Amino acid sequence: MQTKTIALNGQDFFVRTWGEPDLSPLLMLHGFPEYGGAWADLAPYLQDRFHCIAPDQRGYGQSWAPDGVKNYSTAALVSDMVALIDRFDAPVTVMGHDWGAAVAYGLAMFQPHLVSRLIIANGVHPVPFQREMAAGGAQSAASQYIHTLRRDDAAEIFSANDYKNLERFFRHHVGTDWIDAATLARYKTEWARPGRLNGMLNWYRASPLRVAAPGEPLTDLPNLPLDKLHVPQPHLLIWGDDDKALLPESTNGLEDFAPDLTRVTIPGADHWLCHQQPQAVADAIRNWHP
Repeated sequence: MQTKTIALNGQDFFVRTWGEPDLSPLLMLHGFPEYGGAWADLAPYLQDRFHCIAPDQRGYGQSWAPDGVKNYSTAALVSDMVALIDRFDAPVTVMGHDWGAAVAYGLAMFQPHLVSRLIIANGVHPVPFQREMAAGGAQSAASQYIHTLRRDDAAEIFSANDYKNLERFFRHHVGTDWIDAATLARYKTEWARPGRLNGMLNWYRASPLRVAAPGEPLTDLPNLPLDKLHVPQPHLLIWGDDDKALLPESTNGLEDFAPDLTRVTIPGADHWLCHQQPQAVADAIRNWHP
């Protein structure tokens, strides 16, 4: 693994890379509450095939973490990665997990000339996900934690008692507990950097997606620009089937927006599949990517 700090849109971002620079670029986008180093379990299985590029995204780790919810709109987050891709030979393959999937989908949909192929690991397209979160059913119930993450005092809640509540995000309902003491210590180091936890939480606060109360469907959702939310690239969706936060129904109808979609399920893995079964995830990518 190599590391460097680079300027994107005039701000400093910390980037990790694996593999030789002359290999095909694979941009790897982490989610919450991780950082670019989260890809250290998977990247070694891919570094002979790809030049793996894993930034700490805005608000995370050693990258720029501005104040203010307005600085964490999807457009702003995507603009960071547009600037990063411009440093490589576009188009590139983009992979996103969790919140990283939101940025990956944004790149694929709104900057399609920069993305050759799209890989999502337990992440969701905004239209099916909003439909299920608004329906008042199982996904609405599973997403109630988002209300807590959006609270003004969420940083205090999740940093209390040495980040005990944030640690529960990893350990609650996991099929395979992949976090040892050294791994947890590395995460706590990243969470404790000044302003970072609040920056991470601002991704939730800035999102326009709404969550219904269980049994109380939302009926006043704004119309989404469906014609602009299509994925023209070949798209691979890798899914850990024991995920308790993102349920399978949140991907129903994805083919309507991604006509060239391939689905691969990793049995026995959950939301943290890239840590739990990196070989299986890598095999899925190798078998699909030419």
